[in-house]
Amino acid sequence: MPERRRKHPYAFLPVLDRQERGGTVQRIQDVIRDAIVRLEFRPGEAIDKAALCAQLKVSRFPVSEALGKLAEEGFIVVLPQRGTLVSRIDLADCRQAMFIRRALECEAMRFIAPRISDELLASLRTNLVAQQRVMASDDRERFHALDLAFHALLLDALGFERVAAAVDAARANLDRMRLFMCTPTRQSATYAEHEQIVAALSARRAEDAARSMQRHLDAVMTELEDVAEAHPETVTAGSKANELHN
Repeated sequence: MPERRRKHPYAFLPVLDRQERGGTVQRIQDVIRDAIVRLEFRPGEAIDKAALCAQLKVSRFPVSEALGKLAEEGFIVVLPQRGTLVSRIDLADCRQAMFIRRALECEAMRFIAPRISDELLASLRTNLVAQQRVMASDDRERFHALDLAFHALLLDALGFERVAAAVDAARANLDRMRLFMCTPTRQSATYAEHEQIVAALSARRAEDAARSMQRHLDAVMTELEDVAEAHPETVTAGSKANELHN
């Protein structure tokens, strides 16, 4: 382990701005969740509350509250005599999350396709051009951001805030897989799948758009299953409640 990591175990976390508006617990929760999703906190890693407090420059109480909320979200587990650990990625949860995304996003295509605006089509095509550009430089973080933006454009056009929130919640655990999955091969496949979705939407073909979205999400899930098999130290096929973090 590098010397910097030993002296400052959570140097990747920002010091919270005391002048920023909003609840301290929520901001701590958001910062830690983001680090877990980015795999700065590795699955199975023990969390040192004292080190968290020192890095974030906050007291122990809001950190404990934030960790409790993250446990409710499934990002960490609290085990008697073993402390607080970052949960491994639960494949069963990922399957359920993808089921939710498939149901909502495919139905969204059926709703959007007959009434899609030229403005939205132009925005989607601009996004595709940007995807193609960042693929050339293998900028995984930027490609992932553009992937999220592509789907957000569609859900924003749908106009149902609760649907968008449900998809965002379902995506949280899936996002922890992105550093494993956002390979040049998956980027190329994602780009091609997005192109098919836009082609079907451009033709105002609702069922074709829904099928294209389903093929895209199914392909992602298939690859996720392969990643889970290759990384059993990171992904568990069981329930978090029974997770032993071997």
